[in-house]
Amino acid sequence: MGDFNIQAPFEPMGDQPRAIAGLTQFLKDQTRYQTLLGATGTGKTHTIARVIDQIGKPTLVLAHNKTLAAQLCNELREFFPDNAVEYFISYYDYYQPEAYIPVTDTYIAKTASINDEIDMLRHSATRSLFERRDVIVVASISCIYGLGIPSEYLKASIPLQVGMEINQRQVLRDLASIQYERNDLDLGRGRFRVKGDVLEIGPAYEDRIIRVEFFGDEIDAIRYVDPITGATLQSMEGLNIYPAKHFVTPEERVEAACQAIQEELKQRLEELEKEGKLLEAQRLEQRTRYDLEMIREVGYCNGVENYARHLAGR
Repeated sequence: MGDFNIQAPFEPMGDQPRAIAGLTQFLKDQTRYQTLLGATGTGKTHTIARVIDQIGKPTLVLAHNKTLAAQLCNELREFFPDNAVEYFISYYDYYQPEAYIPVTDTYIAKTASINDEIDMLRHSATRSLFERRDVIVVASISCIYGLGIPSEYLKASIPLQVGMEINQRQVLRDLASIQYERNDLDLGRGRFRVKGDVLEIGPAYEDRIIRVEFFGDEIDAIRYVDPITGATLQSMEGLNIYPAKHFVTPEERVEAACQAIQEELKQRLEELEKEGKLLEAQRLEQRTRYDLEMIREVGYCNGVENYARHLAGR
């Protein structure tokens, strides 16, 4: 996909044509900062949609909260029904950070509830950015937080083509390496199952199922199927399977990251012990060593974003 194709039931009116022309020219001249002023209901979203259509570049739209982001996303989807307008916000329905109450020596572990549909939309946004140019991502300010390394995420994806010679077991190992879980009973997002020569995958980025049919060690067919009826929705010649989680770290980097985390842990424990905070030191060591064990075993742990700097090699 390439160009944007705006579909608006009305033409620009009033000051809109001048604003569209001015904003477009400033962008072409690489003017860094611009401001579009206008009262509520004056068609600012329509104006920006026209600018996006004329510039023809992938666009990030930032909103200060989830509600406004959802509103802008819906409006832009109406203007660009044939293009990829994606929604990228924080996926937490509920989040309580970890805390410690010294007076009662009470440690409160981090608790969170993740919205599965929003997580799917986040993965859909990153998939679109890799595969298309006609992409608009509408995001809340939470998108500034790290998500791992895009190049590693893309490198970890699994390309599958009809006619490709590959052992089914190798595909299963590859899926496990990018955080997919095998579940032959309950197939959902981030899971896969095997029935003889048929492999079914629940991709992290959409609600359709990918069915890969093998004939020996050769891929015979690739289809998108309905998750409920199993009916074929679309036949594909090839596609990429993207990781089930945004934090993907290659094996060679995992050990280096773990060493760096251990070194920082050692320094922090020394600081806490000098301050006489023995309980805090014990708790920090226990939690960090558990996380390290999880990272080494499965490449992921709860709160892995806390170690983003080390995993990214920064």
